[in-house]
Parts: sequence; structure tokens; C-alpha cells
Amino acid sequence: MATTTPSTAYSRDLGDELRRLRETCTGLTGNALAVKLGWDPSKVSTVETGKYRASEIDLVQYLSMCGKDIDFFEDFKRRYRYAFEEYIVQVSDNLRTLAMAESTAKTIMRYDAQSVTGLLQTPEYADAWYRMGGFVTEDRIPSLVQFRTDRQSLLRRHDRPICWFYIHEHALQLQVGDSDIMADQYARLLFSAQLIRIIPANAPVVATNCTLWEFEKAMPVAFIEGDLVNVFVQDPGAIVRARLLFDRLAEVALDAEQSRKKLAEYVGRPREDHDDAGTRLA
Repeated sequence: MATTTPSTAYSRDLGDELRRLRETCTGLTGNALAVKLGWDPSKVSTVETGKYRASEIDLVQYLSMCGKDIDFFEDFKRRYRYAFEEYIVQVSDNLRTLAMAESTAKTIMRYDAQSVTGLLQTPEYADAWYRMGGFVTEDRIPSLVQFRTDRQSLLRRHDRPICWFYIHEHALQLQVGDSDIMADQYARLLFSAQLIRIIPANAPVVATNCTLWEFEKAMPVAFIEGDLVNVFVQDPGAIVRARLLFDRLAEVALDAEQSRKKLAEYVGRPREDHDDAGTRLA
């Protein structure tokens, strides 16, 4: 029987990639593949759920059974090498691990200091945000916006995670796109007001964007999203610090009714006022 080890967001992502390869390339069940490989059936399960660190030989055998060549193996081995680390750094356009962590979380707590959180952005706001930032090429923007929009189906699930989105008022004041885009975004936020707590503009908070995911049967993961890289953290000390941050945010945030009223203030502004609100980025 395979010995399990603490999984990470990345090990679960790569394990799921192996499962998909098995299903699409072999058509075999996990037990049937185990028989062909001469493995204990539990080994395939723990590898595919990211709970077992497969050896290089394990990966060669598994991927060969899926018909993959040496180039595919070398690429996968390079990625798998860091799968169980407590700190995982990925380029910001590698979004699969992010999507899988979100979709399997029991609880999501998110803080945004400068922008509306991605799970609540309108497509037009997301498009304008990417164009303002200038950190991705224009040809990639439509696919990134679509990915962000697709992720939002999470909030429509009957078994959706418990979500708390802390949004700094500075994010509401920052002009992203034109006044119509801002007006529609404010309306979208008001529609989801039950999930949102606003951090007032004068609140003494010094923190960058941060997400904390908690899972039913896995260790919590803190996530720092940047323009250049994304960082997934499972170090216990870092998780404690993330929880302290969200405790602090809960202390200074407006309560549910106050947050709704604050959002309603922005929705109620004449559209021409949106062009004058806040700061524009060059």
C-alpha cells in the first residue's frame, strides 16, 4: 500500500493531470491501470490525488502506459519536482492550479487592495484591468478574460464554498475603463453584497492582495497573486499570518449592512461622476 504524504495545491493539480491522461489516453480505470503496472491499486489513487510523491520510475511507467514520449516525461518531471514544496511559485498566466484550488475549497477568504476581486469582475472590467496593467500581450487578453469569467461559475454552484471578499474602498474609487464599465461593475458588486465586506478608505490597513483557501481534507493554502508570478504557500507559519490578516480585516471592515449601503452609494452616483472618482493609472 502506498504511503500518503501531505498534499499541496500543486500536487493535487498535477495528480489530476495524470488522472485525465489515464482516462483520455488509456480508457482504463485506476484499478485496471494498477494491474497493468503491477502496482497496489491504492498507489494509483494516491498518486492521482496528489497524496503520494511518485518516484521518477513511477512517472516513467505511468506516462509510458499513457503513450507519452521522453519529451513529455521530461517536462512533467520538471514540474512535478516541486509539487510537494510548501512554497510554489508559478508564472501568473499558469492558471490551472488556481482554478483547481478554488473549485475544491470549502472556504475562500480574499482581500483586494486595488481592484475588484476577480470572481466578482464583469468581463468588461476584467478586460479594462488587463489593458491598464500592460503586463500581458493584447492577443492574450480575451482568453484571460474568458478564463476569469468561467471561474465565476463557482459562485453559482449549489455546493459553493463559503466566501468572504474583503475589498478596499480604494478599489471602488480607482477608475477602470469608462464610466459605463464602472457603473456596471458597481451594480454587479451590489448584487453580490452578501459576500462582500468593504474596507473603508481611511482604515489603517497595510496589506497586499491575499487569498486563503481552506479544504475539507487538505491543509489550508495561502495564495498571493501578482502581475508576474503567483505564489501558493502551505507553510504553517504563513497560514497563521494569513489568518491574522483576515482577523484584522474583519475588525476594520464595514459590517454587512454598512457594506451594502456603501456599495449602493457608488451605484447611485451619476455616471459622469465615475469618470472623476479616484485615480487613473497611466
